Amino acid sequence: MPDAGYRPDPAFLALAPSLEAGAPFWDAVAAAEFPKHVLRYRNQRWAEKIGLGDLSEAEWIDHFGRFRPLPDNIPRPLALRYHGHQFRVYNPDIGDGRGFLFAQLRDDQGRLLDLGTKGSGQTPYSRFGDGRLTLKGGVRELLATEMLEALGVYTSKTFSLIETGEALERQDEPSPTRSSVLVRLSHSHVRFGTFQRLAFERDADAIGALVDYCVRAFDPDLSGLGAKEKTAAFYGRVVRRTARLVAEWLAAGFVHGVLNTDNMNVAGESFDYGPWRFAPVADPGFTAAYFDQTGLYAFGRQTEAAAWNLSRFGGTLAPVADLDALNEALSGFTQAHENALADAFFRRLGLERSGTDDIELVVALLRWMETTRVPYERVFFDWFCGRASEGRAETSPLAPRYREEAFAETRALLLAAEPDRPERLAHPYFARPEPCTMLIDEVEAIWAPIAENDDWSALHAKLDAIAEMRRAYGFDASDYAGRV
Repeated sequence: MPDAGYRPDPAFLALAPSLEAGAPFWDAVAAAEFPKHVLRYRNQRWAEKIGLGDLSEAEWIDHFGRFRPLPDNIPRPLALRYHGHQFRVYNPDIGDGRGFLFAQLRDDQGRLLDLGTKGSGQTPYSRFGDGRLTLKGGVRELLATEMLEALGVYTSKTFSLIETGEALERQDEPSPTRSSVLVRLSHSHVRFGTFQRLAFERDADAIGALVDYCVRAFDPDLSGLGAKEKTAAFYGRVVRRTARLVAEWLAAGFVHGVLNTDNMNVAGESFDYGPWRFAPVADPGFTAAYFDQTGLYAFGRQTEAAAWNLSRFGGTLAPVADLDALNEALSGFTQAHENALADAFFRRLGLERSGTDDIELVVALLRWMETTRVPYERVFFDWFCGRASEGRAETSPLAPRYREEAFAETRALLLAAEPDRPERLAHPYFARPEPCTMLIDEVEAIWAPIAENDDWSALHAKLDAIAEMRRAYGFDASDYAGRV
């Protein structure tokens, strides 16, 4: 049973008169019945934050493998409706095709959070898909979310991963392959594409209702504004949150891979991990997806992609807001992103910001890293807390590069900045010979023993290493209040 901290709040249900009459927001669906349930991962740390830490393994599987409803929560799974631009081509034939909204509840800070699924079976939007998730896909999402959270990126959390015993056929990996169902904990499943569908259907009333829901859930301080002013102000918040998210990706060296409008949400939260990768070096053209042949969503183009998606989202709000106000909110993206870049890079470097010129360090560092092609994560590890790590940097394999004239400007800026909480350097993590990383070869090396021998030790060892890194850096990647 849930513990005393469990606070159900199925707020999304207020958008429709009944569960079965959920149009235009959702369709009530049934979860797939799986032949077996083997619990492979349980996020106990986050389970305790939402009052589910006391569930037995049998109860856990019952709720997150068989999807028996949580007490006083959503009585049937909801496949959410949305459209989206996919590689900038509008697609009106998508929606939750292998997932659904399962529950909503409050965490220990009072924030409204969603439990949603991936691989939970077919829905009206599955088209020709089987609605399933490969076990490898589940493991990859787990690794992405744990790594990003540790690096200070505001991300969904992999809450549960259960192997389900089906043999799946896939074109992009050896088949048949093992199957799984994943549950993610996130701040919101309201996507840009959710609004796009309503605009496509010319349903201004539904757009207004969804804006009201989002404001109540994420920006309640805007509730007292008039309808048009509230909508424009809410959009401005989404613009700034999205600008901050992309800055955090860049500081983490992360490439999402598929920045379609249906893969971005109004909470400014990173989610839905498919062909993601971490960049080994600062290469603006580095891509994650083999099918991104033009590099539309490459590492250095993620800012552009986010701005384009925001413009599409803003257009959906035109029926219920003043167009000039929406355009003014969007025009703030560039400045918001520059400020967020300074925030994100200074945080990753363990430095205190001093003013508006802080972006000079970010530019100098990225220019040098791009030119030298030094290992991305190594630089942040070596220079964490700036001058407090000058001695550590001298023992790094990159020490000769740090002594070169080409690094002099960056070095001077690093040494001039004030270290932020330099006591963190006493953590054993910073005595390691090398940082924790998550490059594609490492992901494959973790998966290989699972596929070949059902050996999960490499995954557990990597999760332990990520947890150590998370504790050492001490980033709070779950602070939604900071998203505005």
